[in-house]
Amino acid sequence: MLLTLLTGTVIVVIVMTLLWLLGLRIRNFSYVDLGWSLNFALLAMVYGIMGQGDATRRWIICSMYVLWSVRLAWHLAARIIGQPEEGRYVQLRADWGAKGSINAKFFAFFQFQALLDIVLSIPLLVATANSATELTMLEYIGALIWLIGVVGESLADQQLKAFKSDLSNKGKVCDLGLWGWSRHPNYFFEWTIWIGYATFALASPYGWLALPLPFMMLHFLLNVTGIKATEEQTLRSKGAAYAHYQRTVSAFIPLPRKQESK
Repeated sequence: MLLTLLTGTVIVVIVMTLLWLLGLRIRNFSYVDLGWSLNFALLAMVYGIMGQGDATRRWIICSMYVLWSVRLAWHLAARIIGQPEEGRYVQLRADWGAKGSINAKFFAFFQFQALLDIVLSIPLLVATANSATELTMLEYIGALIWLIGVVGESLADQQLKAFKSDLSNKGKVCDLGLWGWSRHPNYFFEWTIWIGYATFALASPYGWLALPLPFMMLHFLLNVTGIKATEEQTLRSKGAAYAHYQRTVSAFIPLPRKQESK
């Protein structure tokens, strides 16, 4: 299992280094998001091939990672490839100061994303090493939770895409469908996916190593690269309309809309 882990680590570090060099060349570091998501598909292929566990379990968990990874990467590609650098990274440029410092800090940021790929692939690593030939109820439950997350995230992304494609909605805030229940339903269902992975891994030896991952992902989604950064950027671009949305719609967990107090 150690050799499998080392192989996967080398691959994702190389991928992120190449994307950092691309970002330097085209002055667009948004590609880090694309690399982060696709790295999970690469790791699934590496762990699936090198893993010594039961073939059925390897096929299931690797398919879960690959399908989620490719779907997310496809969604991100539309807003990254050929587009200007995303506002979050433009803001980081402003926050991080002088040019040399910016490049070094972005390199560290890219490699930190590579580290996250490795850490968040722990459920994949331990499950592909599990030689038990019978799937457990935990694994079935984990796969079901994962499926709910993927379907929910896909639906949220599709609803937002449809809203943005209507030119009459330009400058407006999407509050339709799942977006009327949560300001970030895509992030909520993303978190659900990681609960599914961790649940699936618990049936394998060392599966307890996956238990902190949903909490780690929740922290990042709420406080780091997810809701916090997204809402700061959206407030800058949409102002009072988004402030009203914040006051009436749940930030994360889908809940009925609140009435704004007068």
